[in-house]
Amino acid sequence: MTEDTISAVVLAGGRATRMGGQDKGLIKIAGRNIVTRITRQLSTQVEEIVINANRNLEQYAELGYPVVSDKMDDYQGPLAGMAAAFSIIRHQWLLTAPCDGPYIAADYCVRMLAQAKKDCSKIAVATDGNRLQPVYALIHRDLIGSLNDFLQSDERKIDRWYQQHSFTQVAFADDEMFTNINTPQQLEEVEKKLSR
Repeated sequence: MTEDTISAVVLAGGRATRMGGQDKGLIKIAGRNIVTRITRQLSTQVEEIVINANRNLEQYAELGYPVVSDKMDDYQGPLAGMAAAFSIIRHQWLLTAPCDGPYIAADYCVRMLAQAKKDCSKIAVATDGNRLQPVYALIHRDLIGSLNDFLQSDERKIDRWYQQHSFTQVAFADDEMFTNINTPQQLEEVEKKLSR
């Protein structure tokens, strides 16, 4: 293990209210669930993958990766999922991806790490060129204490935690990575695109 080894977490711990409560990570597109699509794309980029989920744990475990639930009750958001992942990963860096984004850039990991190292930053956050995409991030293990303290103070806003640190931004304006599936209509649009 070196300083630059990376674990990834697929964040599948939400309620998915806009999808009628369906577990978005397990929704199938062209015969394959979204989390499987994501883990296949991440598997060539990182040394370890874990899944953060708060329900359907057996179904997620069947995908062959460790599954970790939030340590906090009542669906506290992506930061709680990241904190849970840090409790079980082996490596120094944690790369994050949401379970409702079926596309991962082929150079996602390498670009995030390169920019973090260039800017001597412990957090890199992806941007689409106009605004932050905060659930696409690379976070160093050194910030576990800060993250846990933030959550213990009843804070949940991911952007607010990032602002406590000197984070760097990585533009993926040329990529479709930030296409996500929050509604049945968005699911239908992605299915049409993949079927073409």
